[in-house]
Amino acid sequence: MIIDLPATTTGNVNKRIVELRKRGGAVTLGRVLTLVIATDDDMQTEAVIDAANAASREHPCRVIVLARGARKAAIRLDAQIRVGGDAGASEVVVLRLYGPLADHAASVAVPFLLPDTPVVAWWPGEPPADPARDPIGRLASRRITDAAASRNPSKSLIQRQQSYAPGDTDLAWSRITTWRALLASALEQPPYEPVRSATVTGGAESPSSDLLAGWLAAFLQVPVKRVRAGESLGSVVLERSSGLVSLMRPAGESAVLTQPGQPDRTVALSRRLVKDCLTEEMRRLDADEIYAQALQGLSLVKRSRASTTPRGVVAPGVTK
Repeated sequence: MIIDLPATTTGNVNKRIVELRKRGGAVTLGRVLTLVIATDDDMQTEAVIDAANAASREHPCRVIVLARGARKAAIRLDAQIRVGGDAGASEVVVLRLYGPLADHAASVAVPFLLPDTPVVAWWPGEPPADPARDPIGRLASRRITDAAASRNPSKSLIQRQQSYAPGDTDLAWSRITTWRALLASALEQPPYEPVRSATVTGGAESPSSDLLAGWLAAFLQVPVKRVRAGESLGSVVLERSSGLVSLMRPAGESAVLTQPGQPDRTVALSRRLVKDCLTEEMRRLDADEIYAQALQGLSLVKRSRASTTPRGVVAPGVTK
């Protein structure tokens, strides 16, 4: 059920929420947190709400969408309440802010925060330079950005490195969870040799490729080269004395894992959807120390624009 409340106030919206709860029996007892989404009032708002609804099925919550409209318009608050089938396992409050009100989104959100529950903030588009010090970020113990959605992903990731505070995370990080798991699993198998160097190949504007390179540099303490080629994360090659361990995803939903002395394995490695990454990041509300170290590892990575196939690895579609 969707209820529109044009040109309203926060007090009227809260009263309507209470009325709906009394009439429909909906309660907040099962809500484990409040998810505050800061976005612009555009065509992407519905996609953002869909992702939040999907995540709420694992994390029942109240979703507050702060959709900022034209700042030159007259001051106005348009609200929308979604419950039942239109809200997943949550209740959604969409607040469209116009005029000077758009610059005070955090104050508008405060009356709708569930008492005694954690607050998670998510910026699905252009993130603030310093999420922890942003007015909306100050409300939250967990702050989720998405460097890939910014106008300059590389610059956005450097900002994340410089402004990191416990509780910060980025969807570019959760997009490589499966990559990290596969690589860690490969290194836990014989012959248990140390890695000498690593090469990560991915698009020039692929923050996930950058973060994966930073993670390898931080935890392996070896030279890591970041090759900029293609559009997204395409391959990782780890060099050991017995040969190369490579994980290559040329296209599609699968990748090829190559290890010395073993037959090549095809492994599932699909590109993760926003809703899946958001669900993962909402599972924890404490500091992600591994992500923090991966950010610091960015400074150790050597970057290259050469599009070359690492020695010993056969490019997909080419016979040796």
